[in-house]
Amino acid sequence: MGHGRVAAGPGSRRRADAGFAIASCAVLAAYNNVVGMQSWHRRRYPVLNACATAAALSAAAASGLAATDLGLGRAELLPGLRIGSRLAAATAGGWLAVALVPTARPLLGDERITGLTGREVAYQVMVRIPVGTVLWEETAFRGVLQAALRRVMPGGTAVAVASGVFGIWHIRPTIGALRANKLAAGPGKTLAAVSAGVAATAAGGALLSWLRIRSGSLAAPVLLHLATNCAGPLAAYAIARLAANGGQTPVPRPTPSPAARPHGLRPAGHIAPAS
Repeated sequence: MGHGRVAAGPGSRRRADAGFAIASCAVLAAYNNVVGMQSWHRRRYPVLNACATAAALSAAAASGLAATDLGLGRAELLPGLRIGSRLAAATAGGWLAVALVPTARPLLGDERITGLTGREVAYQVMVRIPVGTVLWEETAFRGVLQAALRRVMPGGTAVAVASGVFGIWHIRPTIGALRANKLAAGPGKTLAAVSAGVAATAAGGALLSWLRIRSGSLAAPVLLHLATNCAGPLAAYAIARLAANGGQTPVPRPTPSPAARPHGLRPAGHIAPAS
């Protein structure tokens, strides 16, 4: 904690903490819906989001948040890895089960995945998703924002607010997923679908927040988020290749145009639909 923060009175510190929490909510609510739609951001998605991760951690440290507040403490790392790895394995197994059951395979239908090459899928699951999506989102929401909110409000309220902002974060990606899969059929249905997507991702955010609190470490939600995001695209790609090689799949889909390919890939395997 810096000397300026120690010297300040309780009222001044609380105002500063509240200001940081409010600013964090505003920045995150806007980032993915404004910055994320820019072509320059889509082209440099992992690099720019990695820089955003570093900036968020620096801002958190400057505000007085310690590593343990952010879920980055060494003592909590092993329990977080233990819990997270178990949930990640269960999640990967769930996606495998979906892929193996023909009647469940429509859940994997996402034209942003099925039209990719093997090299493109490998890039998504090895670089773009881990660095550009999971590392950034977990640091920003379950790390910085959750810790900032818990300084100024009860824990349950902090989780609810952070999860709500996480849902708002997914408005633009949800619209993009609807368009890519040709599901945006009129303003009313689009609004309903976006609202459902926002609610689902907010619920997913609450689950990840609970896991962060339960384990004491950011490692647990990172591993679960990573397994959910990566196993889904891999399963979807495998089913698409099976169909292309003469296998049978319930919902054959045409190859998407380049415009429908992923920018900040949020496939069917995200923590909640259309992330």
